[in-house]
Amino acid sequence: MNRIFSGIQPTGNLHLGNYLGAIRNWVALQNDYDCIFCIVDLHALTQPQDPAELRASTREVTAAYIAAGIDPERCIIFNQSMVSAHVELAWLLACLTPLGWLNRMTQFKERAGRNREMAGLGLYAYPVLMAADILVYKATHVPVGEDQKQHLELARDLAGAFNRRYERDFFPLPEPQIFGAATRVMSLRDATKKMSKSDSSDYSRINMTDDADTIALKIRRAKTDPEPLSETLAELERRPEADNLIGIYAALSGLTREQALARFAGRNFSYFKEALSEIAVEVLGHIGREMSRLMADPGYIDGVLRHGAERASAVAYPVLREAQAISGLLRP
Repeated sequence: MNRIFSGIQPTGNLHLGNYLGAIRNWVALQNDYDCIFCIVDLHALTQPQDPAELRASTREVTAAYIAAGIDPERCIIFNQSMVSAHVELAWLLACLTPLGWLNRMTQFKERAGRNREMAGLGLYAYPVLMAADILVYKATHVPVGEDQKQHLELARDLAGAFNRRYERDFFPLPEPQIFGAATRVMSLRDATKKMSKSDSSDYSRINMTDDADTIALKIRRAKTDPEPLSETLAELERRPEADNLIGIYAALSGLTREQALARFAGRNFSYFKEALSEIAVEVLGHIGREMSRLMADPGYIDGVLRHGAERASAVAYPVLREAQAISGLLRP
């Protein structure tokens, strides 16, 4: 069976964009793939973290996976730092990574900003560790958003570089999986920006832990324009806030954007937002309640992560040991 690897950083509240762009799709994938879903806590350290908050967020992401429908018995769920094979393989791959390849990574440029000389090595080398995350399990497919496609291309390049260096067909070249409607959910306050955990306004996003009243309030306050909803997709795409909300409705209800727009074309936003609130509460309300129940039992969450790390290690360490041997490292 082909193998999926993917993960989310434990850096604050998970939101609707995380659910629609990633977690919801993973739930479906577990039926057809050998799935490994990680909480990438080492990647989170590329930015300053409060230790207690990082631990709490790691448990929260785990709870979100399970509450959304990922089965911890069928899939492997663990936090990255529990399996040191990720970091060990990252060093082998780092030694094959030309600086020119890393200098092309646009995400580093965006996050480092103008103060690039003071950015940490972890932020710069982040894509190499991401490649190791994938390759240490010989994953064949990786669900990614548009913002991670470049990093996955680097993972493919590094797999090929290792194979060529040692003249072995050792690592598979992982294929990206990019899903349809609402893989890129935009801010409810500014639809030119991606919905983000780091946005200062909580009204810019719907958190997976929000209750029904909060979800409905945020949708009512979502930025729109005074005109009724468009009749065609071409018209809709010229109105980013309306386009974003229709995309969200389509994804939550399992419709195409064309089908969703056909339901509400010519309607005013108050009518549409009422329908959007109902479907959002129906889908996310259950998940939020289940997350709260799970997070009230940290012993259970930690048990899932510990068991997942044991299963992940059983896959990762044989791959690492063989890569080390191929590289010429003596393990007497």
